[in-house]
Amino acid sequence: MSVMVTGAGGFIGSHLVERLLADGEHVLGVDNLSSGRLANLSPARNTTVGKFQFQRLDVTSTALSDYIARTKPELIFHLAAQVDVRRSVKDPIEDAMINVVGTLNLLSAAAHAGTSKVVFASSGGCIYGEPDETRLPVTEDEIFGSDAVPMSPYGVSKKIVLDYFRYFRTVGQLDYTALALSNVYGPRQEPATQVGLEGQVVAIFLKRMLARRPCTIYGDGSQTRDFLYVDDVVAAFLAARSRGGGELINVGSGREVSIRELHDRLAELTSTRSEPIYSAPRTGEVSRIVVDPSKAAVVLGWQATVELDEGLRQTYAWFRAADR
Repeated sequence: MSVMVTGAGGFIGSHLVERLLADGEHVLGVDNLSSGRLANLSPARNTTVGKFQFQRLDVTSTALSDYIARTKPELIFHLAAQVDVRRSVKDPIEDAMINVVGTLNLLSAAAHAGTSKVVFASSGGCIYGEPDETRLPVTEDEIFGSDAVPMSPYGVSKKIVLDYFRYFRTVGQLDYTALALSNVYGPRQEPATQVGLEGQVVAIFLKRMLARRPCTIYGDGSQTRDFLYVDDVVAAFLAARSRGGGELINVGSGREVSIRELHDRLAELTSTRSEPIYSAPRTGEVSRIVVDPSKAAVVLGWQATVELDEGLRQTYAWFRAADR
């Protein structure tokens, strides 16, 4: 049995590939390398455990459909996406082509190939829009509320494809689990060329602190996020292989942390003395978001295990080693 990972060269995708290989899986990695990196897959390509094949393919292409038809993966982890909120605001058509048409292309090919399930990386930080503070942490039921209006085309694309997943499950015998991820951070989250990627504030701050340059906070710093270490995210994907069919499931810590508090924790960790620079808020970003992970505990048997300070420490250690 083979397992496919789209977005395999990306931050989360490459960690997932390694874990699947460690479990002895035959992994088919797919990435167009527009933001993913072959260097992230070096451990996978040199592994002696499991089996790994890589194809440079775009999710919108007929070549992907042909590859799925030929390899007939039993399970697909779909992480490939355009994930830059600011880029989606600037070019919503491109965002929709990748995130909507690309996903539809994959689902159609998977259904025809007899794939049993797709585990999808959705966005807990964007699909719910700007929740009323009385409804935080936000639950999965909020997706059906009239107030769940995403603040960016990226959030819209991640929300509307859920209907395609439901459709294919109903008529195409293709199961799915959609994981609404909170703000993921950890080793390999490289912001050097794409500083607008969703959830990359940890990586952006660390890069600037290591360079002894002040960080920029957009807004007054009171805006909040739900930070989740990458190893915990990989564990959720693995749990969804055989659980959570037909479900949207929040994957987060359930803890709300302000951007100013995050900056202060990283500043203490890195012995940074520079005060942050404050700038105007950016279009498309919510003020407060934290997801309720209770459903994940019940349905997936999953919960976050890495505390924020420990995750930041491990991430800092990786960035410091990579900076040498």
